[in-house]
Amino acid sequence: MKGPQAMKSVFQYILLCCALCMSLSLSAMGRHEEVKKEHASFLEQLQERDSLLLADQLRYGVRIYRLEENTRLTPSWEDNIMLSDSLMVVKDWHIDTLSAYEAAPGDVRSDIELSVQLTSFDAARYHLPGIVVERWFKDGVVDSLVFAGEDIEYFTIPVDTATFQVHPLKAQIEYPVTFVEILPYLGGAILLVLLVVLTVFLIRRYLSRRDEAVLKREPAHIVALRKLDAYRGDKYWTEDKQKQFYSGVTDALREYISARYGVSALEMTTRELFVALKDAEMDLTLKTALQKLFETADFVKFAKMTLPREENASVVPFAVQFVTATYEQQLQEENAREENKN
Repeated sequence: MKGPQAMKSVFQYILLCCALCMSLSLSAMGRHEEVKKEHASFLEQLQERDSLLLADQLRYGVRIYRLEENTRLTPSWEDNIMLSDSLMVVKDWHIDTLSAYEAAPGDVRSDIELSVQLTSFDAARYHLPGIVVERWFKDGVVDSLVFAGEDIEYFTIPVDTATFQVHPLKAQIEYPVTFVEILPYLGGAILLVLLVVLTVFLIRRYLSRRDEAVLKREPAHIVALRKLDAYRGDKYWTEDKQKQFYSGVTDALREYISARYGVSALEMTTRELFVALKDAEMDLTLKTALQKLFETADFVKFAKMTLPREENASVVPFAVQFVTATYEQQLQEENAREENKN
């Protein structure tokens, strides 16, 4: 009994060892890269011809079906073989999803296409290297799919040297200009003319209205006398109001001088104003008194100088005298010009 029983125990021990070895082998296969030989790759000519001519392009790639979700693919040439100088890559590897579907509840699968676009400018026969696709599963397992290469041949268009003749370059074909081609330019020209006419009309209208407003506006001396009349009396002679008093009087005179003598008096300093009035036809005594008034006003406005009542009382009467005298002088000049014309 001991012999058969011992042999049975040895046999069971051998079976256990074999099972353990197979388990370790399967585990190792799951941890290391697995290389699988797949079917051949595909070639797809982009031009509809029965042969490949120089510069024709074709797609070279592989298709993988029923790919699990979240599986990453990395295509490359087999054994890192580089293409020849005459066979060029027009567009590098491109991965495209042909379709996606649910093989089972919760099991999403996809059909994937990986391709590269090639061309050649030399007539020759080429052997395209195989394609290796590394497939990275979501659980970390990696395997490599190797696809066999393809043979292609590029041809040139044969030339009959017996009948071939070199012809000169043809001139550019000139087609007659149609009305449809002229229409946009014609419409643009008409629109431009209308815009010019409208602009001229608006400018003339604006100028005419401005001239009417100028004609309807009161004379400059009337406006100045009305503004000066607002500063009569002693309500502006106190220390805290003298700046307002002298500013109002001189501003009214500046507006009148601008209209009477054609200078930009409102934008000038006192010195610049009287330099501009140097050649103006004005009584010298009147001009000297006017300059003194403006200089005094500058001291009041900028140096905070205060003046006595007697000097304040003479400001408005002098300003009125200046406006009246220069306006009468203007009337005399206009009458003299009218007499000279007659």
